[in-house]
Amino acid sequence: MTLQAGTRLGPYEILAPLGAGGMGEVYRAKDDRLGREVAIKVLPEAFSSDPLRLARFEKEARSASGLNHPNIVTIYDVGHADGITYIAMELVNGATLGELLAGGSLPIKKLMQIAPQVGEGLARAHEAGILHRDLKPENVMVTRDGLIKILDFGLAKPTPTMLGGPQDSERPTMTLVGVVVGTVGYMSPEQASGKPLDFRSDQFAFGLILYEMVTGKRAFQKETAVDTLAAIIRDEAPPIAASHPQTPAPLRWIIERCLAKEPRQRYSSSDDLARDLVSLRDHLSEASSGDAFATGERLPRLLAPGWRRHLRIPLVLGLLAAGALAGRVLWNAASSPPPLFHRLTFRRGSVSSARFAPDGQTIIYSAAWDGARKPQLYSVRVESPESQRLTLPEGQVESISSAGEMLVLNLLHFETGFASTGTLSQAPLSGSTPRELLEDVGDADWGPGKSLAVVRAPRWHYRLEFPVGKVLYETTGWISSPRVSPGGDSVAFFDHPVFGDDRGSVAMVDRSGKRKTLSSGWESEQGIAWSPSGKEIWFTATQAGSARGLFAVTTSGRQRAVATTPSGMKLQDIARDGRVLFIQDATRMGLLGLLTGETKERDLSGLDSSVEPYLSADANMTVFTEQSESGGSGYSVYLRKFDAPAPVRLGEGAAMALSPDGKWVLTCLVRTIPPQMMLLPTGPGEPRTLPKDTIDHWSGDFGAFFPDGKRIVFAGNEAGRPPRTFVQDIAGGAPHAITPEGVVARLLSPDGQSLVVRTAEQKFALAPLDGGPARTIPGLQPADKPLRWAADGRSLFVESTEKELTARVFRVDVATGRRDTWRELVPADPAGITLFESSAISADGKTILFSYVRELSELYSAQGLK
Repeated sequence: MTLQAGTRLGPYEILAPLGAGGMGEVYRAKDDRLGREVAIKVLPEAFSSDPLRLARFEKEARSASGLNHPNIVTIYDVGHADGITYIAMELVNGATLGELLAGGSLPIKKLMQIAPQVGEGLARAHEAGILHRDLKPENVMVTRDGLIKILDFGLAKPTPTMLGGPQDSERPTMTLVGVVVGTVGYMSPEQASGKPLDFRSDQFAFGLILYEMVTGKRAFQKETAVDTLAAIIRDEAPPIAASHPQTPAPLRWIIERCLAKEPRQRYSSSDDLARDLVSLRDHLSEASSGDAFATGERLPRLLAPGWRRHLRIPLVLGLLAAGALAGRVLWNAASSPPPLFHRLTFRRGSVSSARFAPDGQTIIYSAAWDGARKPQLYSVRVESPESQRLTLPEGQVESISSAGEMLVLNLLHFETGFASTGTLSQAPLSGSTPRELLEDVGDADWGPGKSLAVVRAPRWHYRLEFPVGKVLYETTGWISSPRVSPGGDSVAFFDHPVFGDDRGSVAMVDRSGKRKTLSSGWESEQGIAWSPSGKEIWFTATQAGSARGLFAVTTSGRQRAVATTPSGMKLQDIARDGRVLFIQDATRMGLLGLLTGETKERDLSGLDSSVEPYLSADANMTVFTEQSESGGSGYSVYLRKFDAPAPVRLGEGAAMALSPDGKWVLTCLVRTIPPQMMLLPTGPGEPRTLPKDTIDHWSGDFGAFFPDGKRIVFAGNEAGRPPRTFVQDIAGGAPHAITPEGVVARLLSPDGQSLVVRTAEQKFALAPLDGGPARTIPGLQPADKPLRWAADGRSLFVESTEKELTARVFRVDVATGRRDTWRELVPADPAGITLFESSAISADGKTILFSYVRELSELYSAQGLK
């Protein structure tokens, strides 16, 4: 059955057909709920009555929906409507790899842009225990900006069919040995034989694709499907070196290893395969020309140990042929001076930003020294250790033009722990009164002349403008660190797909709005700058489990490492002569507790990034989130009993709430897109996953259990929409909204009958859950943070976020608005403290937990980094 344009399929309107395959037809459609276009894959009408094929289709959806990776197509929904089963997925605009290969082999440079991305997508799927089982060029999409998307994960077993006719590359097949799943011509030997499969079967299929990308021909293609399967099982692929001798040897060895007949001779993990492809891409010029020997690059870093049998003869010949040249290059390298580092600041506190002035010798920086709450502006000369404070209000220096005009961001408002906005001002280096330019600005940079590139952040929506007023890119995630290229023709920036998460990619957009991802898979991205030539973009970021380092990527996407240090680097600027300005910092996020009957606070932290504590009802324990690099995936939930010497890790995610009986923690899996929720037991038991939906559960920053522990209430937002409040049964079922958009819950009453909500107008109100009218709560101020209902049920404990390094807790009567100070605490050592606040309190107010962030940093310049 072919669907016509205008047909309704559940919440989707069919717009046009996109294609068809063995598992169904694909259409372009519109989701009116979210205002976005999607791809709809429908099961053929003839299959709908076949339970086996229907189960196969639904298994594909379930498998793929659990994968969240930039190189894997995103599954939004699976449903049934009018007798039709369908999957709604991400709409990818571009061409399939099969279409690209229709013209023959690909240039090596193009191949090496595609192959590592496919490898990384496979590695993440295999890590999750999911096989593809039908990997082929038609299931690899290449977008217009070069991003790879793998389609159709989770292929299940089809109904048996007969073999022996003409070969059909799109037809799933069977053999007499057992069930064969996949496409003829792209199967592994074990797949063609009907044997059990593991991730190494996908590696073989990937090897076949790489072979075709290099040669323009399939490795095994016979007249019939049976002959092709027989060739896959018994024959070797024609040698690449004979037909395409210009192919880099390491690439040939990768393909040969993938195409090994025995699975155990392939890669022991797909992570290793992906890493080899990335290393080869990053060292392609050496691998292609033999310069790896001349420059002293150690090939074992590029190649897996299993390739040693290939290396013996080439390695000897290469060393003999390149000996004299290698000696000359290594001598020159040894005689090159090492980078020189010059410390510029010497006080105790935190540096937030820094830029070179036009003369290249003066540096303007923002810092909060010796316990100051807000950053002040200072200037320092390279040759002098003395800093001078500028006669300007506090603020963060964003950019300095060639004419000496500064952009300063002040009155900062933090949307999350990472993203902040403020008022952008312009001021001369002379230090006269600044002139306010724009509000709701996240970051800014000068372009040629007086043009400005700015990140604007009206609530729940980020956009990049260059010049001001012309939107080049917008996102429901967030954008940071825009830097205009030396020629003024494009802007580099960090693109974070999830609001409130510092993961993302290095991207570039030109003046016409054409965006390009240059490097992805990064975390803790802070600091970006163009090289003086404009050929590279330098940035500081980290990958899981490593300290933040300095990297460079070309505008074509070739990436390299520049420098790393044991602690975190934050790139700030690059001078015209190549000198680099960066911040070296050490940050700790921790928890302090002032417990019942005690007069001195104690440290309750886990590792070095402990945040968001939640107290149990009896105030005998807390659960909190650990964001340390050592905390598993980067977000882990810990349990701390106050009579125990150390906390215990419960599992992955970020804590959102603790159940009334203390047996379950509501957590958010921050690493999924959009972030989803699950339940972790605090004692014996297995985690419980809640039904997946399209709500971003992390952005709302609120969750709570109802008194009976059977339902939860939480805040979140659907894609492109303001946040609101939802209720969900733990036993199952989809969440349902209970407040209008923009109205976000902050506390659930002890009886579970009402919510303290923050309205779209940033006012607090008490909203009954039975649908009655909400009433404004007197005595609560816009800067307040409700912590808990007091034991009397009539008053709230709240904390004011307007403070000068003093955590203040107030008790506010909900009916009368009476506001009394309950407790105050000042950090004993305020240096480098950027956050000190009350985070949790017991119902009797006798136990209070405090959060703090301490960042101690120094400013450096470096000469000789290349």
